[in-house]
Amino acid sequence: MSEERIHYRPSWDDYFMAVVKIVAARGNCDRLYSGAVLVKNNRIIATGYNGAPAGLPTCDKVGHLLEDGHCVRTVHGEHNALLQTARISGPTADGATLYTKYSPCIHCAKYIVAAGVHRIVMGKVYRNPQAMDMLKEAGITVTVYKEDQEWQKELLAIFAEEIPERENEGVITLETSL
Repeated sequence: MSEERIHYRPSWDDYFMAVVKIVAARGNCDRLYSGAVLVKNNRIIATGYNGAPAGLPTCDKVGHLLEDGHCVRTVHGEHNALLQTARISGPTADGATLYTKYSPCIHCAKYIVAAGVHRIVMGKVYRNPQAMDMLKEAGITVTVYKEDQEWQKELLAIFAEEIPERENEGVITLETSL
């Protein structure tokens, strides 16, 4: 008989930072796999990861397009999340919280300020401290996330477990023909 795991309910910051890591895995610029999740009223309104604009060649297929040591082929995760809100009808970034794996670059910081994001939760400060200064000057609350070790253990357990098979009792199977 297997040992039953005690359910651990994460905080909102724990929950959304876990989603950020999954979103980052979709990235296609191997210089930095980063992701962002834009949240309003504890609901995800957009996600973004580092990668080429849709339909254009990606770094992992054709290589990097470097200028001054930075890959300019890719759109950053934070920027992609903000752009996603512009492409779909629904909530705006105004008043939202942006969860991101790394601190935003100076360009993304400008877009975040312009979009009206009011809070940023980041996994790690990365490179440009002037971007952090700009965010704070704009009145945006900036928090560096501290991982909860119990939640990290729970995540490992969640991803290690298999989806249980169930009996077909009460299950309706739809047959389709192609």
